[in-house]
Amino acid sequence: MTLATWTAGQHTATDLTGRELTFPTYRKGEGPGVIVIHEIPGMIPEVIAFGEEVVAAGHTVVMPSLFGRPGRPAGLGEVLRSAVQVCIRREFTKLARRQTSPVAGWLRSLAHELHGELGGPGVGALGMCFTGGFALAMMVDESVAAPVLCQPSTPFPVGRERAADVNLSPADLEVVRRRTAAGCQVLGLQYADDRVTGTRFDTLTDQLGDAFIRIDFEGAGHSTVTVDRQQAGVDRVLAFFDQRLRAEPAH
Repeated sequence: MTLATWTAGQHTATDLTGRELTFPTYRKGEGPGVIVIHEIPGMIPEVIAFGEEVVAAGHTVVMPSLFGRPGRPAGLGEVLRSAVQVCIRREFTKLARRQTSPVAGWLRSLAHELHGELGGPGVGALGMCFTGGFALAMMVDESVAAPVLCQPSTPFPVGRERAADVNLSPADLEVVRRRTAAGCQVLGLQYADDRVTGTRFDTLTDQLGDAFIRIDFEGAGHSTVTVDRQQAGVDRVLAFFDQRLRAEPAH
């Protein structure tokens, strides 16, 4: 799967520390907006294929390229290359607890701009693995009406407290709690025996209650909608986008 039929662009905005960032973007489709954020090592063919499915379901999809080389398969070399990029860049948190990744500011700007262009109840946001929690952080902006967390793995689950952390500052978590209390739901997908996701789904259930829609697949797979794809998971994500983005505005 390639990006040949996608429109290349870029978006410039500041992160949460005020640093100006510019990342490439790839866009395709028509309908309500959905931002699909790739996993490590980058925008691999399986991520692009998932993006195509969201397009086919009737959405305008924007995929930012935050690290890695778009279109390259997920070989060991690409994984190591991306891991080095992630480790040395300040816009990503890796081990810090109770902290929102600074890149969330840039992603919120991207969502706000897309919603401003397309209108409607809001846009969807889906993160995977290292970026899994980014969709939750984007929800702080009212433009994000359908956040989806696929196997969120940040902060890296080194120790019990990090394994339970949801990669949000206390202030951002409070905003998320207020939005879910007002009716905005959050969808999460993981494999039940995936150690990388830690216990953060338990934390989200405790913090958000019934507003957190938790889906646990059997086994020890990892990438729920790409490499270790579960069709039931893909179908549930598409149904969630359809429900949240074609309905009355979310709070």
